[in-house]
Amino acid sequence: MTIRVLLADDQALLRSAFKVLVDSEPDMEVVGEASDGAEAARLAAERRADVVLMDIRMPGTDGLAATRMISADPSLAHVRVVILTTFEVDDYVVQSLRAGASGFLGKGSEPDELLNAIRVAAGGEALLSPTATKGLIARFLAQQGTDDEDRDPARAQRLESLTVREREVLVQVAGGHSNDEIAERLEVSPLTVKTHVNRAMAKLGARDRAQLVVIAYESGLVRPRVE
Repeated sequence: MTIRVLLADDQALLRSAFKVLVDSEPDMEVVGEASDGAEAARLAAERRADVVLMDIRMPGTDGLAATRMISADPSLAHVRVVILTTFEVDDYVVQSLRAGASGFLGKGSEPDELLNAIRVAAGGEALLSPTATKGLIARFLAQQGTDDEDRDPARAQRLESLTVREREVLVQVAGGHSNDEIAERLEVSPLTVKTHVNRAMAKLGARDRAQLVVIAYESGLVRPRVE
């Protein structure tokens, strides 16, 4: 199946470079280009995009607002947003994940990393920038609020629907571990882990693994490490 990619960036030169790269791959194609967030949200629906490469800083409606618009639209539940950022370590990373993005990627990444990011996002996995350390998303989410009053009681209550094993798996997902790593840690098969992850996503209304990380921290299930 061909992955349908939408490019959202206010710099035409960057969009052109990304288009050439994406269209050179046999399993993906660029189905549209947007120069602002509002256009990106509209085209995501019109062009039936699977993945949106979304710049944050755009005139008018920025990438974060556009990501929220896409995430809030039930008809676009299949669309995955990968935020493109100049700086991988900043508040935008956290904001983009909370807005509903599947992950983030630095604009300085290598071409192969960008292509892999598209495939990972299209497959429903949480995308950690290839140059970031494991658990980066979790650490930055933790820094946004570590006190009890910052926790989301509604999400904490929803965790009650999870089984003990699903909670254990969620904790591991929040730590940035892959299915294979979780399987080894919990002494179960990767397929079993995948089943638990999918069930947790369904019960918690999470779009993908990245959203599970957000829920795990905002609900208080996982606490930040004290360095």
